[in-house]
Amino acid sequence: MNDKTQHFSFEESMDKKVKEILSEVYSALKEKGYNPIAQLVGYLISGDPTYITNHKNARSIIRRIERDEILEEIVKFYIDNNVE
Repeated sequence: MNDKTQHFSFEESMDKKVKEILSEVYSALKEKGYNPIAQLVGYLISGDPTYITNHKNARSIIRRIERDEILEEIVKFYIDNNVE
């Protein structure tokens, strides 16, 4: 068993890519009448892509990035905007 903390590197260009993808997927979910936050959370927790609509190719788009990359961007955004 390894007790060392894993370190993930996250490039600046990835930040923009994640934001763009989340924006596109959010928009597609909203257009189809879904609760985008609930659907994205379901996807992030379960890994089940059926939480994301096929409308505007959103399911394919969200799978271009790993869930951990999405979560990292969300946590980073929250920390940057809410923690002193």
